[in-house]
Amino acid sequence: MALRACGFIVFRHLASCVPKPENVEYLLLQTSYGEHHWTPPKGHVDPGEDDLTTALRETKEEAGLGAEQLHVIEGFLQVLQYEVRGRPKEVLYWLAELTDAGTAVTLSDEHQDYRWARLEEACTLAQYKDLQDTLRAAHRHLEARQDTQ
Repeated sequence: MALRACGFIVFRHLASCVPKPENVEYLLLQTSYGEHHWTPPKGHVDPGEDDLTTALRETKEEAGLGAEQLHVIEGFLQVLQYEVRGRPKEVLYWLAELTDAGTAVTLSDEHQDYRWARLEEACTLAQYKDLQDTLRAAHRHLEARQDTQ
């Protein structure tokens, strides 16, 4: 059975900018273990916990951002599947806007740094193609949403 993790692609609009996709920054956290890779907040599902609850709990634990500070964007869910140490892993990502762009990020011991980055920098930091594709899909979703508003 695959390991399952859930998280959020958290974004904010740059201060004093019109809320458009080109004015968006994505939150990435740098792990304090292993290869120190950059990833959105995510974590493993606890027994009896539903996926969205896991994403909210992990984002609060890893970045200090709670449900009261996030607005989950309807219609976006990406599923990544890959192997970790020879075992299958599945990660579900929702898209969430930080409602107050000035809210401070508070890291857990699992992470040593964080960065707010525009799409291309976020993709460079992310390194893995499936995560880069997920960030780009999130950005396209925001663009399509902007077109309908």
